[in-house]
This record gives sequence, C-alpha cells and structure tokens, in this order.
Amino acid sequence: MELEAGTWEGIGKLEPIAARDAQPLSFGAAAVESKHLSIFYGRKPAVQDLSLRIPRHRVTAIIGPSGCGKSTFLRAIDRMNDTIPGCRTVGILEVEGEDVYAPDVDPVLLRRKVGLIFQKPNPFPKSIFGNIAFGVQLHYRPSREELGEVVEAALRQAQLWDEVADRLEENALGLSGGQQQRLCIARALAIQPEILLMDEPCSALDPIATAKIETLIAELKQQMTIVLVTHNMQQAARVADFTAFMYLGRLIEYGPTAQIFERPRAELTENYITGRFG
Repeated sequence: MELEAGTWEGIGKLEPIAARDAQPLSFGAAAVESKHLSIFYGRKPAVQDLSLRIPRHRVTAIIGPSGCGKSTFLRAIDRMNDTIPGCRTVGILEVEGEDVYAPDVDPVLLRRKVGLIFQKPNPFPKSIFGNIAFGVQLHYRPSREELGEVVEAALRQAQLWDEVADRLEENALGLSGGQQQRLCIARALAIQPEILLMDEPCSALDPIATAKIETLIAELKQQMTIVLVTHNMQQAARVADFTAFMYLGRLIEYGPTAQIFERPRAELTENYITGRFG
C-alpha cells in the first residue's frame, strides 16, 4: 500500500519512542552515533532529527518502507551524499567519536575507515585481481608480493578465493551476480575498514547467493561493525543484533531485533512488520 506523507488512518500514529528509551539495552561503545541529525535535498527533509547509537562489532539493521530515509542516512555515514547537488546535513554524525562533517575531515580517509556495499554489484571493468588491488593502491604503494597477499586475504575473507583463485586475471564482469557482490565486499575489506555499510546487498541475488552473503555478515561482525539497510524482514531477523525502524525520515523504534519483531512498542512498527503497509 503506497502512502503519502501525513496519511496515518488505519496504520497507526507516528509516535516515535523517546530518544533515550529507543537505544538498546546492554549497548556498549558506539561505532556510529547521530545526534539530532537532519538531511535535506533542497528544502525537502529526507531524515529528520535522528538520534541513533550503533554499537561496535554488531549487526544493526535499518528497516522501513521505500523513501523513509534509510539509504540517505547510510550514505551520510561515509559522506557519499556530498556528491548529490543540494544535499545538506544538519546536526552531528560521529564515527568512532569523530564528527564526520567537521571541516578538517578528509572524506577519502573517512572512506578507508567506512566501507560501503551498494544494492547492485558494481565491480570495475578490470580483472578480479585489479578490482581488489585498486582501493589498496589508492592509500599506499605495496610491493607486488604484498599486494598479492592482500588480494588473497580479502578474497578468502569474502569466501570467494576458492571460486576464483585460478581466474584472478579474468574480467570481473564475467562473474555471477552473487560472486560480483562478494567481490565488491572483498574490495571493501582489502583496506581493512572498521565499519561496513551494506545497502540492500542481497536484493538482486538468488536465495543461494543471499545465504552466502548472510553467512559472511555473521562472520564479519567479529571484526567490524556492520550497518545493513534491508527491505527483507526475514533477513533482518536472521542476521541483525539490533534493528531500527524508520518512517518518513524519522526513527520510530530501535532495540534488540527480537524485541522489535516480537514485542514492538510502537503501533506503527507492529503494522509495518506484520505487512499492513510497506
């Protein structure tokens, strides 16, 4: 059911849980924290007054209907929104305690710390080896031997090495969709990010490829923080430790995933996860 802004009848009122009550219990240190963050495209707000603390070494899913601000918030974390004309950010957004919109922050160095996986696999039109090596060589100049070790380690970490070990010089565009997505993950992992952002990473994949990505997510959270935007309720329930529900640019509810899906506190959350709208 498609809804226009301000249409609530039969769905539930837009009553966000109070910010201090919306944060997960037993939270620990924050990898990402927004404080009264608003993001505008021109005069139109895409994200409104968002205060959210995302824990280290956990998987946090962000769910909500199309156009609710999920991807906009995700792209704000590594400043990909900077490339969009007219996009303006107000408030504070911190990565490991550093305000990413401070004047002295270099977006290139930020993106070494924060990797982003897009909805559609986007390998470069070059070899499998060259795809992984590209990001590494942007930041330093390893020897060929060192570079080979980094490429192998990243492909192993992405569970792709055994499938491509004898094909490293082949064009990456010849891989299957699921392999291309894992290659993109390996490319991000090669520069050893602290945070990995994933924007609908399985939406274009078949169930087998999706299962491999979900297994990979479960393993990667031991080493880094993962923020996952997904429309797939089952996927969020399977892989996420915490879940945030957004609607019309606002955070409605945030907490441990089991609580969000089994005992939601907001009527709007319950209506969304039970399929009354979306």
